[in-house]
Amino acid sequence: MEYTIFKPDYLLSITGGDMEVMSEIAGIFGSQVPEFLTGMRSLLEQEKHYELGLLAHKAKGSVTVLGMEETAKMLKEFELLAKAGEQKEKYIGFITRFEADTTTVMEEVNDYLGKNR
Repeated sequence: MEYTIFKPDYLLSITGGDMEVMSEIAGIFGSQVPEFLTGMRSLLEQEKHYELGLLAHKAKGSVTVLGMEETAKMLKEFELLAKAGEQKEKYIGFITRFEADTTTVMEEVNDYLGKNR
C-alpha cells in the first residue's frame, strides 16, 4: 500500500520505532477523531466560530503526530478563518476533508503497523 497521507518518519522518531507505542498513539488518535468531528459539527451548527477555530487548532496538533502535513496546513487555515469568523462557507468543506483524511490515515497506519509488527 502506498501511503498518501501517513508519513511514518515523525512517529518513528518520537517512539524510537517501538511498534507497541506507535500502536498506542494510533489508537489514541483514532479515538479522538470522532470527538473532533462531533465537536466541529456541533460548534458549526451553533455558529460558535471562535470555539470551532480552537478545536481546529487542537486537531492540528493531533494530525501532526502522524505526519499529516497537508491536513495540518488545512486545519491551520480553518483555525484562522473560524477564529476570525471569515469565509464561513468554507467551514463544512474543511470538516469534510478532515473526516476523509483521518479515515484514510487510519487505514494507512493500520496497514503500516500490521506489516511491521
